[in-house]
Amino acid sequence: MKSPSQSRQSKMGTWLRAFLSATPVRFAVIVICFLWSLPTVGMLISSFRPEADINSSGWWTVFAHPFEFTQWTLANYQGVTSTLGLGQAFLNTLLVTIPSVVIPITIAAFAAYAFAWLEFPGKNILFAMVIVVMVVPLHTALIPILRLYRVADLNGTYLGIWLAHTGFGLPLAIYLLYGYISTIPREIMESAVIDGASPFTAFTGMILPLSIPAIASFAIFQFLWVWNDLLVALVFLGTSRETRVMTSHMTELVGSKGQDWEILTAGGFIMMIVPLIVFFSLQRYFIRGLLAGSVKG
Repeated sequence: MKSPSQSRQSKMGTWLRAFLSATPVRFAVIVICFLWSLPTVGMLISSFRPEADINSSGWWTVFAHPFEFTQWTLANYQGVTSTLGLGQAFLNTLLVTIPSVVIPITIAAFAAYAFAWLEFPGKNILFAMVIVVMVVPLHTALIPILRLYRVADLNGTYLGIWLAHTGFGLPLAIYLLYGYISTIPREIMESAVIDGASPFTAFTGMILPLSIPAIASFAIFQFLWVWNDLLVALVFLGTSRETRVMTSHMTELVGSKGQDWEILTAGGFIMMIVPLIVFFSLQRYFIRGLLAGSVKG
């Protein structure tokens, strides 16, 4: 038998070998994260610097005297939100994004539950159509939808862009939620039926609470896509000052204020802050939702 000292040495040797074998991977991950984050850090620092300092020196010079508060300013954010109108565009983007996330999730949850647990005529054909629609590029649908909107007088309205984002996001939402809901143990559903629960009661009381990871995963995807969308917003909302979103507004600023780095970096970080909050608040569900349904049994 090994003595306690020999056992400790053996464990230490095993830990050291494991650490050394993983060191190259960890080093590579650290380097990649550093290089990936460096431009973002530069943008963040530039957004708080006065115009004169940006034009005369690089952003990294602030580290020489980081606590010298004369080199920091909030005027860039105040100017871009009030004078340049990005604050209104921010509110418009929220008004577009939130319903464009909630509506497809609501519809897709009901549809995924029906495909997974209910029997009705044509179920397999309808689900196959959902899969087919997923591979159709949204660009091919823009002109037909725009013609329909012109007849229905929906061009330039929030309802029109909500319906467009719902239609474009619904197939992926149904497929993702179906993959999760279909893996719920059948015994749970059978016990609910034995207890007298209707399909709607089983859906609201059991399926929805159990499907939170998948719902959160799709919510992140849909939120980021709608928040950063430019094409659909330009087609269905246009560039009206009252309805344009942040992507349209930032595109205009790049054209008119392309030389004003302090303005563009401040606007860029205003665009980034909400998606970052959404992602980090829901990230614990993200991987669980993505992996859900990949393995059965």
